[in-house]
This record gives sequence, C-alpha cells and structure tokens, in this order.
Amino acid sequence: MVKRVLVVDDDPVQRRILEESIKRFGYEARTAASGEEALKLLESQDGKTISLVLLDLVMPGLDGMALLTRMRSSAEAPPIVVQTAHGSIEAAIGAMRAGATDFVVKPVSPERLEVTIKNALKIEALAVEITRIKKRSEGTLTFDDLIIRGESMQRVIALGKRAAVSNIPVLIEGESGVGKELIARAIQGESERAGRPFVTVNCGAIPENLVESVLFGHERGAFTGAVERRIGKFQEADGGTLFLDEVGELPLDAQVKLLRALQEGEIDPVGAKRPVKVNFRLISATNRDMIQLVREGKFREDLY
Repeated sequence: MVKRVLVVDDDPVQRRILEESIKRFGYEARTAASGEEALKLLESQDGKTISLVLLDLVMPGLDGMALLTRMRSSAEAPPIVVQTAHGSIEAAIGAMRAGATDFVVKPVSPERLEVTIKNALKIEALAVEITRIKKRSEGTLTFDDLIIRGESMQRVIALGKRAAVSNIPVLIEGESGVGKELIARAIQGESERAGRPFVTVNCGAIPENLVESVLFGHERGAFTGAVERRIGKFQEADGGTLFLDEVGELPLDAQVKLLRALQEGEIDPVGAKRPVKVNFRLISATNRDMIQLVREGKFREDLY
C-alpha cells in the first residue's frame, strides 16, 4: 500500500512544490491550507489513511504548534515532520519536545526532504512493531494491531472478533506462515482472558512418546526418567489460552485426553491418582485437511 503524506501549509506556492516532490518520491499527497482544514481531515474517516504529516509551524489561525498538540493527544496520530524557517530552530526543538518526529528548515532540498520522510516512516514502523511485540508478550494484542490486506483477511478478522466474545474452542486453518498464531493471540487479546497466559505448543514437534507428558504433565516416577513432578501445558495455560499449533499431528491417545479436558474441564497427568481441574480456552491451528484426517481415522470426529 502506497504511503500517504499530508502537507499542511498556508503558502499555496510552497504547498504545490511540496506536493509535487512527495509524488516524485513515490508517495500519495494530500494538502491542507490551514490547521483547521488539516484537523478536519485528520478527524475524518479519510484521516486514518494518512501515514505522515508535513506541518508548517507558522500559520494564521490554528498554527502548527497548536495542531501538533491536538494531534499528539490522539494515540493513533501519524508521525509529524515540522517545517521551520531559518532563525526558528528553537521553535522546531520545541515541536520535537511536543511530539514531532523530526524537522526540516525552509527551503528544504528534495534530497533532504525525502530522507527525512523515509526516516520518520521507519521510526513509526519500528514503534508500531515494538508495541505489537509488547502486546503479544502481555497477551493484549488485538485485531486493531494487525496489518490487514484484502477482503479474505477482513472476513477472517470478522470471524475472529465473533470468536473473541465467546469461550468456545476455535480451529484456525491455513497454510504455514499465514499468521494463524497472530489471529489466535488477537482473539485472546479481545476476550475476557486478555492479559492471561497464552501458552503455545507445536504438536508436530513433540516426540509421540512424550506428547501426554508435555500436554498433561506427569508425577514423579510415572515412567523411566520422570525424576520429578512436572506440570503440563494445560496447567500452564490455566486461566488463559492454550494454542495447539498443528493439532492434526496429535496421536489418537492424546486426542482422547484432549476431548475429556474440553468436556469435563479436567486433565489426567501421567501417573496421577486423581484428575486436575483446569480453566482454559483452546485455540488450535492446522495446515492439514482435517476432514480428510477424520475420514482416514487419524483424527477423532467428535473432537473435530
């Protein structure tokens, strides 16, 4: 998607020069002749498409500093590059302290302007990614944090939001690398379990003889090598979400125990004398044809 830059400047000649330069850089350009006009655009639905604002500090009416202050009060404000004249560097520094990403001195060369815009967009992209990583680690990632392209992804997001308001098990199907785990994390982030544990298990990476121990845990002495008690992934996810990636790879014995955990809300650790209650939301993912696995007897129909 082409980035869109909003030029805010009361000088029509300067506005036109900047607009043409921005188009040559490969971006789309929008213009506003005043702070009031820019604010109206930014607060509209169209304002959500603005990737960066190039803002003149000195304008009549709502000037650049006042507009900057209004914009930075919004968590969704795009990065802002301010323009200042020679001798007004202190004003530019004040704008930086108020939240501007960078500044340029008029008249700015096309080369300098292009580098400044590119750097500001890179800084913004990095900040967004840091926020996304932080939210993932905290279990508070939402669908608003995802980059959505195409109608098919819009449909996926709509289904994900519907799933988030319930506690039913969810199966996410799709090829490897399409972002199934991100969808699962966003479902949790928009549910009542936001901020709770999000435990990920790649079912295809666990040796078959260790699947039950990893998922359900085991008691000391339950089998050769079990020198101490170990809780499983279900108990780690207690109160939160258990994400079973490549769930189609689970052995049938483990599928039976998984079904019991879903139906009864309890698990049987290997070697345990009594079941353990667990409170979890199950989200599974697969790149396999689950219907075909059911037909072949490799996946339980009552679990699918």
